[in-house]
Amino acid sequence: MHQIVAIAEYSRQALVELRGSSGIEYDHLTRGILHFYTEQKEFDDSLPMAKLMRDLGCPRESISADEVVKIEPALASIRNKIVGGDFTATDESGDVYKFTSSLARKAADAGVQFQYNTSVTRLIVEGAGSARRVTGVEVIDGEGRHQVLRADAFVIALGSYSQELLAPHGISLMIYPGKGYSATYPIIKGDLAPTVSLTDDGYKIVISRLGDRLRVAGTCELNGFGRDLNTTRCEALTRRTRELFPEACDFSNPTYWTGLRPLTPSNIPYIGRASIPNLFLNTGHGTLGWTMGCGSGKAIAEIICGRQPEVDFAFYGEPKSAGAVPRVQVAKA
Repeated sequence: MHQIVAIAEYSRQALVELRGSSGIEYDHLTRGILHFYTEQKEFDDSLPMAKLMRDLGCPRESISADEVVKIEPALASIRNKIVGGDFTATDESGDVYKFTSSLARKAADAGVQFQYNTSVTRLIVEGAGSARRVTGVEVIDGEGRHQVLRADAFVIALGSYSQELLAPHGISLMIYPGKGYSATYPIIKGDLAPTVSLTDDGYKIVISRLGDRLRVAGTCELNGFGRDLNTTRCEALTRRTRELFPEACDFSNPTYWTGLRPLTPSNIPYIGRASIPNLFLNTGHGTLGWTMGCGSGKAIAEIICGRQPEVDFAFYGEPKSAGAVPRVQVAKA
């Protein structure tokens, strides 16, 4: 938990800095994240975890049912079912697709070259022992042509597919795909839709306001790499959202989506240097890819450049510098 809180807070700071310097717009809201509970036992069980989070430097406050509805009035219709909640005022929400698309455009304007519709087939590794180096990556472009891309350094950021590419070179990552679902609904009555990002703990779903849309995501299906939509799981998201906000959205034609979260056993990602000197890892973020994204990217850039990231995190393959002082101070549990 210490590791997760440290990199998440570092990432939040990096995101705020990037948003300020770039002016990126992505339907972000800085109104915090609110967990609400409808079962007394679940709320009681949450209290020690909230305290642990506070001890680690994350201001997660346990609150009453009345305070839950005060923070998010759209939950007033189910006030009689809510037994309590917890609230982290510093948390944010936003549309990750809009964010990454805008960031890619700004990067392209600055000279970054992107190759879309391109499949990576293998890493080309030469040498032996400590002299091994990645000399290229073989790809197939959108027109079916084979190419070999050359570079000084390579970053593996392939999510659930990272292990397959690395295994032939003796690098074994504990990553397994956790299939998640989302549903997006047009908002038709804005005053009845939530504006604070919500976690419905009993149903294990997250609800976020993205401009004039409501995004609901949840479930974790351990079922290999298939991305077929399971109708039952999709309908469960709509049924629960309609129960919570019956008049807020148009539920007649939802947009369903599914994706594979790259899970590690601890939910701690692989960020750092692999056993091949010019090969780096930024993968395995599980359910917290958006949460940790900016911090992970900034940290791996620092490591590639030979610098120590300013965060108290155990980077993969990177010994800590004895004189390093982390900018993000997180108390030990």
